[in-house]
Amino acid sequence: MNEQSKQVLLKLVDIVKEFPDRSGHGAVRAVDDVSLDIYDGEFLTLLGPSGCGKTTTLRLIAGFEIPNLGKILLEERDITQQPPNKRDMALVFQNYALFPHMSVYDNVAYGLQSQKMPRAQVKDKVTTSLSIIGLAGLEGRRPNQLSGGQQQRVALARSLVMEPRILLFDEPLSNLDAKLRVQMRSEIHRLQRSLGITSIYVTHDQVEAMALSDRIVVMNKGKIEQIGTPEEIYRYPKTRFVADFIGRANFLPATVSSTQNGSASLTVMGKQIDTRAPFEIEVGTVVTVMLRPEALTLRVDASLPQGVIEQAMYLGTEIEYMVRLDDIVITIVDNDPRKQHMFAEGETIGIDFIPEAVHLLPD
Repeated sequence: MNEQSKQVLLKLVDIVKEFPDRSGHGAVRAVDDVSLDIYDGEFLTLLGPSGCGKTTTLRLIAGFEIPNLGKILLEERDITQQPPNKRDMALVFQNYALFPHMSVYDNVAYGLQSQKMPRAQVKDKVTTSLSIIGLAGLEGRRPNQLSGGQQQRVALARSLVMEPRILLFDEPLSNLDAKLRVQMRSEIHRLQRSLGITSIYVTHDQVEAMALSDRIVVMNKGKIEQIGTPEEIYRYPKTRFVADFIGRANFLPATVSSTQNGSASLTVMGKQIDTRAPFEIEVGTVVTVMLRPEALTLRVDASLPQGVIEQAMYLGTEIEYMVRLDDIVITIVDNDPRKQHMFAEGETIGIDFIPEAVHLLPD
């Protein structure tokens, strides 16, 4: 989706949501002055730790909560006070919320039937929805006769059959085991891309967010920390919180030797490098840089800074090392874990890094 083709479908403007605190006399601000544009056809993920405000933001969008301040616009129409059933949205719940006494067919058809849609039309839509989701032939089963992944597919079909303008996901994969999560993640990605339906997804799982999203909104303490593509969020985090929450990160001190035209020369682990400087810094100051574990390497080389391997973990697809360098411990990942290249715990080894991977962070 290029910049010219983007069309804002949903707009959050200065949204504030407060709940009474435990004393009953004060208030907790769950969503704190959030403004956000959601584009037509995109997959947007609200990502953050528990209590960051992502689920409350989704509930505000869905209409299950009303903001204390601000407004929500759908195609420039104010829907802030509208009830959920008037918003042309469908929510896929974390716990599936299926009717246990109903068949798969009746669960999926329920919303259409409640709208008094003709029976033949309901049958066509349900059949199509179940076919898209890969559940054709299971129409007569009850939820307790299905696996967790199949139940999640029924919940997804029930939302898709309503042909909503926006599809909302509230941590839909958190109840599945690891292998099923990966399978359903792939299925959701395929469906969203093929149908082109605008989707807003809530999760605390960084890998899930990276795999699914066109853009990620990282939230912390009710505020938006950063919005960007998965690559922007991962490679160029704007804050230490984002760098630490998305993937794994090493934070190292560096000394600024010169600055020019938005770039800076830094000394990192004894090596002089140039990197972009997205904010003002003074020559001579000590700053913090981020290096992802895969950007560091271990080599038998006495000219490199020497570290001691405190831990070495063979994980099949990679080896993860914890290496002490002076007074800090650095995480280093070897993505080519051939046995003969595995260094031993207690070994002293040289540490090198890819200069292009160095990212300067604000204090």
